[in-house]
Amino acid sequence: MDDFYDILKQLVRIPSVVGAEHSFFMFLKRELEDIGIKVEYYDGLLVAKGENPTSGYISAHADRHGLICTGEGEFQYAAFITKNKADLKGNSNSEQLLQNFETRFINQKVQAYEPFSGNYLGLGVIKDAFLCNRRKNIIFKVDGLDYLFPGTPIAFMDKLKIYDDKISAQIDNVLSVAMIIYLYQLGYKGTAFFTAAEEAGKSWRFLLKYFKRFDINTNELLVLDTSPYKNVEDINRLDVVLRNRDENAFFRSPLKAKIKKIVLKNKIKYHYKDAHIKNIMKQQNTKVSLGVTELGRIIKESKNTIQGTTLQVPTIGYHTVEETTTIKSIKAMIEILSSLYLK
Repeated sequence: MDDFYDILKQLVRIPSVVGAEHSFFMFLKRELEDIGIKVEYYDGLLVAKGENPTSGYISAHADRHGLICTGEGEFQYAAFITKNKADLKGNSNSEQLLQNFETRFINQKVQAYEPFSGNYLGLGVIKDAFLCNRRKNIIFKVDGLDYLFPGTPIAFMDKLKIYDDKISAQIDNVLSVAMIIYLYQLGYKGTAFFTAAEEAGKSWRFLLKYFKRFDINTNELLVLDTSPYKNVEDINRLDVVLRNRDENAFFRSPLKAKIKKIVLKNKIKYHYKDAHIKNIMKQQNTKVSLGVTELGRIIKESKNTIQGTTLQVPTIGYHTVEETTTIKSIKAMIEILSSLYLK
């Protein structure tokens, strides 16, 4: 696993704020081409192709949360600024979680970078953060970056921390990206997609356009991600998270049965997130969203010509630099991917 963690350590330190992912894409392109993988770059999408591109379709998101300078000394949460808000309707669990954690950002170091080249522009520290109901966004006070022009992305300073049985960093979404690169190193010969702007609800559009561009249909698209939970006991009881559906669509794919067979054979602990949420709603007599995923939007908008399923790592500290998962979850995820694609 040392090679995997070396990849993840590198990725965690490279800025990829939602809406400003280009320099991160360029890093991925170099890394993949260095191991002999063909890479194509489209608007909002990096496509990697192994020796047998149709042998698998795996997708991961390349963007992460951060800030955008929106005026002199003014900084807002990147995913929620007006130009990125077209598909954020307040009905996803991740959006609802954001309503309650502004104070987690206080004293967080951040770095500004040039959005195209990725060049470092300066270091700052978040001194205050509050939810502005008029603008429906989190507004930040950042010391040290008053000279930035509007539109400049600001990433959270981060590095991977590895404990005895857990890791932590801003691992959503670089954990999934690292797994795909590692899978290629192990011999994966299929196709992988890295999408931009997932945190702004747009990534599904880029991926669906690719399938339409080349008239590709599949029922085995596998989307990797993390899945948020409230406390450490939750993630200790789980290794991986599966789904039958999300708020937009049912997942009907042969991959679901294949993955279930693998988890049962290897005694990997799992549950279905939608069933878990329904159980909580029943216990608490409440109604909440079943979650909104990239895959669900693709299935719905493609009218089921694209189908698949999701495979997720359970985490706590969602969308912060302290997002944490267990090492056993990472091993379980890699074991499932290896069983599916490395035969």
